[in-house]
Amino acid sequence: MAFDITDLADFCWNDFFNSQVEADEFTETLPAKVLEVHRGWIRVSHPSFDKMVPAFVTELDDEQTAATVGDWLLLNRETELPQRLLRRNSLFKRRAPGTDNKIQLIAANIDTLFIVSSCNKDFNKARLERYLALAAEANVTPVLVLTKADLTDNPQEYVKEAVGLLPGLVVEIVNSKDKESAGVLSVWCQHGQSVALIGSSGVGKSTLIKTLVGDENIETQDIREDDAKGRHTTTGRTFYRLPTGGWLLDTPGMRGLELTDATVGVDEVFSDILDLAQGCKFSDCAHDTEPGCAIRAALESGALDARRVKRWQKLESGDTRAGSPVERHSRDRALGKMIRQAKKDKKKKRKNK
Repeated sequence: MAFDITDLADFCWNDFFNSQVEADEFTETLPAKVLEVHRGWIRVSHPSFDKMVPAFVTELDDEQTAATVGDWLLLNRETELPQRLLRRNSLFKRRAPGTDNKIQLIAANIDTLFIVSSCNKDFNKARLERYLALAAEANVTPVLVLTKADLTDNPQEYVKEAVGLLPGLVVEIVNSKDKESAGVLSVWCQHGQSVALIGSSGVGKSTLIKTLVGDENIETQDIREDDAKGRHTTTGRTFYRLPTGGWLLDTPGMRGLELTDATVGVDEVFSDILDLAQGCKFSDCAHDTEPGCAIRAALESGALDARRVKRWQKLESGDTRAGSPVERHSRDRALGKMIRQAKKDKKKKRKNK
């Protein structure tokens, strides 16, 4: 089956992937992009075909790694079976729900992450910081997309809150149903670019995808008015081809996102707190009762938001990544005690002035 290697650029093939394939391998294999993952099967696409093939699992660094959406596979030309998984330039993963601490792959080789949140009760700083940490860990550009601005009289307040989560964070307000409004996102959706959407159910991800892709047949569901929570519409991760030439990945709502091995990402999102920690008297300061703690001092002076510090401590301590429910609860109580004590000390200083 002959093909022009340049045609693969339409599927976001670039020099990073090309450098992993020897010239003679192209005579025996065909590169194919994973567009969908199902139980036991995956959908792959190539300039000459689009088909379902058996799921592919390989051994990488002594860890079982299954192919996920966005991956590039080399298929045997004769059997059309997956033969090799190419190295990824980015990978999103999470700790799967349950108690076995298994890692679930979300998507690979993504350039930009659209973090979608609505201007209502769904807007949750702790959740958004986790998404930002996820993007930072994967070295993927985050863009915060605010939807349902019509549900509030002052959407700019949400923008102000969002911008404060990460220096330089791009925040866009869009009407998910309006093509012109959603057009502000097209700069990240050009030829050769892969974009993923992530966010809670009901924030308008499916509606936004329908608008960006131009497909009225994509199923969507409305948000419930009583609690601002939505019902799951998407049950699997799927890539869509965009009119602008890029690829857009939809993901199921992940309200309980848990990070794993995201130390770098957490550090980047909370770099302001880490910079302060450099001023602590002790290098191993736990920011609890130690003397000379710069973070505690900043809390007492009001220079740091206690709620933000608590969110950082939860992620930094692995509260969302490891440990039994009892251990996580114990850590949470200890963190709460630290915050409460800092507030008491702050009030005491005010009285003594």
